[in-house]
Amino acid sequence: MFQKYKSAELVKPSGLDLKDRLVGVQRVTKVTKGGRAFGFSAIVVVGDEAGVVGQGLGKSKDVASAIAKAVEDAKKNLVRIPIIKGTLPHEQKGKYGGARVNIIPAAPGTGVIAGGAVRTVLEAVGVHDVLSKSQGSSNPHNVVKATFDALLQLRDAKTIAKDRGISLEQVFNA
Repeated sequence: MFQKYKSAELVKPSGLDLKDRLVGVQRVTKVTKGGRAFGFSAIVVVGDEAGVVGQGLGKSKDVASAIAKAVEDAKKNLVRIPIIKGTLPHEQKGKYGGARVNIIPAAPGTGVIAGGAVRTVLEAVGVHDVLSKSQGSSNPHNVVKATFDALLQLRDAKTIAKDRGISLEQVFNA
């Protein structure tokens, strides 16, 4: 899932104090000749609230096992996100399907100005001050993936300096 992002640093779940947050549970129906077969699909975000976050999808015939499967899937997809003083390094847009998400760093004391699935992801990452706008589709699956798209494109000044082969001072004083 994260192959197209150069700066995406995958993280192992061992030794991390991960908290899981349920984004949404959907009841899905499959119509067969014997009637309707009901199932559940759950999307979960896990994070240590210190820059490590992952998202997962679980499907099952009952809610509890769908959530458990989603948590296991999320722990397999953990990535590190750069956070600077409780906010983001820079503004970033993300998109997935019909969902568009814009996340903007904010001054200390602003809080997390975000709604629905975007708020869940940003709180799991550990961002305390951020402005965001979600546009287009409000489907939680796509909004979570669009938020991850934006977060995975974030780069801090040290990474940019290393990529360009220049010193940290030259990044700001170029």
